[in-house]
Amino acid sequence: MRDLERLLRPKSIAVLGAGWAENVIEQCRKMGFDGPIWPVHPKRSEIAGVRAFSSLADLPVAPDATFIGVNRFATVEVVRELAAMGAGGAICFASGWEEAGEAGLQAELVKAAGDMPILGPNCYGVINYLDGALLWPDQHGGRRVERGVALLSQSSNIVINLTMQARGLPVAYVACLGNAAQVGLAALAGALLADDRVTAIGMYVEGIDDAPAFAALAEAARAAGKGVVCIKSGKTELSRVAAASHTASLAGGGAASSAFLRSAGVAEVATLDALIETLKIFHLHGPQIGERLCSLSCSGGEAGLVADMAAPSGIDFPPVPEATRARLSEILGPIVAIANPLDYHTFIWGDGPRTTDVFTTMLEAYDAGIYIIDPPRPDRCDPSSFQPALDAIEAAQAATGKPAFPVGSLPENFDEDRAIAMIERGICPLMGLASALPAIRAAQTPAARPGWRPWAALPERPLRMLDEATAKGRLAAAGVAVPRGVCAPTLADLAPLAAGLTGRLALKGLGFAHKSEMGAVRLGLTSVEGQEDMPGATGYLAEEMVTGTIAELLVGLRRDPVYGTTLTLGFGGVEAELLADTVTLCLPVTTEEVMAGLRQLRLWPLLDGYRGRARADVAAVVQAVMAMQNLMAKNSALEEIEINPLMVGAAGAVAADAVIWEASE
Repeated sequence: MRDLERLLRPKSIAVLGAGWAENVIEQCRKMGFDGPIWPVHPKRSEIAGVRAFSSLADLPVAPDATFIGVNRFATVEVVRELAAMGAGGAICFASGWEEAGEAGLQAELVKAAGDMPILGPNCYGVINYLDGALLWPDQHGGRRVERGVALLSQSSNIVINLTMQARGLPVAYVACLGNAAQVGLAALAGALLADDRVTAIGMYVEGIDDAPAFAALAEAARAAGKGVVCIKSGKTELSRVAAASHTASLAGGGAASSAFLRSAGVAEVATLDALIETLKIFHLHGPQIGERLCSLSCSGGEAGLVADMAAPSGIDFPPVPEATRARLSEILGPIVAIANPLDYHTFIWGDGPRTTDVFTTMLEAYDAGIYIIDPPRPDRCDPSSFQPALDAIEAAQAATGKPAFPVGSLPENFDEDRAIAMIERGICPLMGLASALPAIRAAQTPAARPGWRPWAALPERPLRMLDEATAKGRLAAAGVAVPRGVCAPTLADLAPLAAGLTGRLALKGLGFAHKSEMGAVRLGLTSVEGQEDMPGATGYLAEEMVTGTIAELLVGLRRDPVYGTTLTLGFGGVEAELLADTVTLCLPVTTEEVMAGLRQLRLWPLLDGYRGRARADVAAVVQAVMAMQNLMAKNSALEEIEINPLMVGAAGAVAADAVIWEASE
């Protein structure tokens, strides 16, 4: 692994490219960088008032970090010279590489760098707000800090926008990856987190280049007490392969990436403001807060608004324990209904000791508290009457040791100076309910299972589909229950074999990915005698129909080009896509994780004895899933296994239909 210490925390900086060099010099000046800055230009004697050197060879020593703002062809030669002289690393700003069809030139750049780390190409650079070192050619909205979070992005514009935040978040580093030709996402994130002054990292991710390395990074960050939160873009993109299966359509897009991030213990949010608010929580309270939340406000409208807005984020508010209820009633009197969320009315407004008593008493019974408070704007109003409540929030956190979040219903109702001052005192103001609630939920993301890593991704390869009879033979050998059945190349050959089957029969044509759509399924037969051929069938399968079914499920395992292998669980049958009631997990999984996944389904109550119905044998479902996982783990040629439906009864689960795709070479 390359050492990025000198590049990220330089004592000396060299800059190339006249216009871009001036910008970098100016940004370093503004931030108070106290090391030497050496412009390099063959024709100019000075740039931005700083003496320029005519060549890299003229520099006093090899620079720790270099911003290369010249064209892509010259960049290769500059990188080669820097590497030879022992420089600490470089930012390659120029565009026009692999993204423009110049893959060969990008490979030449990596070769020229050798062991010297480079970021990019097509990379905006790095800002170090801790030391005032900016290899950055543009404006930004940050400030010097002594400790804070890192922002890492695969989009320069996105991260520039993030620096303009006015929410009080202390930012220690800003870094862009560009094309990531040499230093990848996990390596750069790990180097940023290695700084003891960095408390957490937030990332805007377009693609993950090494999923196992990313999972290892997340685990190491947790062990160091540092949270990781991501926005993963591209959730509406089509899957890598337009596979003819239900699983491909349901697990495509963002399902696989979200499953991977959950398994890796990485918080995921959908918006930039939620990213910032989550980072504020991580900065002050570490990588995970508890799930038992309370909410307090002095208005019934606010209490109701919090409850309504929290539900879509998966946040609920447990009832107030009896001892806590009794104590709050003593303080607030009989008129106030004690509940969670709590509307404490205005009887105690301005009374610091009583407000502190209420806030502390409530928080003691929970893991964290939400305190709705919108200080009046200081330019037109006098916010002093809100100070006792703000002080009481701080006192409650100090007394309980639990996070107490002052939350403005609107983001603009906490001004930046107030937010900065509160964060410096260890209080985390969250600005806007619409971002605060998803941020709190994200900050509850549990850690990964120790040592969890996704399976290795496999390269794309030619595939072939096994017929249903062969697929079920594989599943039966792996321990998955299948119906009793017989198969033959023709209906004439099938008829005598099917005579030994009992009960109602299912007749299926082989060779179709979706038999129902092709009219290749006939159900409820007493015999296959006299049945007409099915056009396009490569053979026929007759089976005893499954009876006593409580629910039909879909179970699909599919290789993923980035995240290894995914598992999709859901309610199935021919209406699987219409129901769209699925959950996706990233393998490997445990039996407990499969059970937890099933419980996330909207229609889970149908498996759990809804309104007096029989309970489904969910243990048999889990057993089938684990057998399928073992089958995929032992045979790398398998690309996809889908059972739809898995017929679940009160005792047992049977694969009524199955498709397997495997490598054809």
